Amino acid sequence: MTRRIIALDLDGTLLTPQKTILPASLEALQQARQAGYQVLIVTGRHHVAIHPFYRALELTTPAICCNGTYLYDYPAKRVLAADPLSASQALATLDLLESQQIHGLMYVDDEMLYETPTGHVERTRNWALSLPEDQRPTFRQVDSLRDAARSAQAIWKFALTGESISRLQETTALLEGELNLACEWSWHDQVDVAQAGNSKGKRLAQWVESQGMTMDQVVAFGDNYNDLSMLEPAGIGFAMGNADDAIKARADITIGTNEENSIADAIRRYLL
Repeated sequence: MTRRIIALDLDGTLLTPQKTILPASLEALQQARQAGYQVLIVTGRHHVAIHPFYRALELTTPAICCNGTYLYDYPAKRVLAADPLSASQALATLDLLESQQIHGLMYVDDEMLYETPTGHVERTRNWALSLPEDQRPTFRQVDSLRDAARSAQAIWKFALTGESISRLQETTALLEGELNLACEWSWHDQVDVAQAGNSKGKRLAQWVESQGMTMDQVVAFGDNYNDLSMLEPAGIGFAMGNADDAIKARADITIGTNEENSIADAIRRYLL
């Protein structure tokens, strides 16, 4: 089976801990595109938070955002397909989070919103402010996430963080059991909450099929639990060396970390 698509997670995979793309990765991905591969970003991020990476990769393909909640046509600046949360689901989520004393970001429309400036929020804000002004995502503190949920056109997901992993685990169980929402760990201390049924793999498979291809023709790179839905059905699923052992065990091949030229080496060894 000829591989034709490269699907890339961002954080912990294509991006270094400093949120940059290694020059070797850029070069190898450009060579892959010249060889006929389509390169696709498949991320937990909001589309407003991938601008510098989309530009650096010189892509024209749509991006899969918020763990598969929606497919975004970046050049046309429009959503192609989506399964967002309803306002009632978002309000129920906020009630539960308040009872659990868990804070989070709410991803809506073209911005990311928060009430309480947690450590995760501050890190994201500082990263945003480090970018050129025309590449900065809209990241805004609001008085009430409930009011914002009522007025939003689309609610993509919640990103929850906390110092207590056990409390995050308990909250995840409640969100899944009581509200029937999808919860995926995207970092060791971050849980993403979205509409049930959404996943990176599901949205990727839909787009691949729309291109007249199958998942056997996909090469996927990832590092965390929210990447498994695309790593496992892909023709080749590459786990990063910095991934948990559980992720490595379910991928086809484990490569080096996101601080090494691991993606470039894998592309040149297995694809070109």
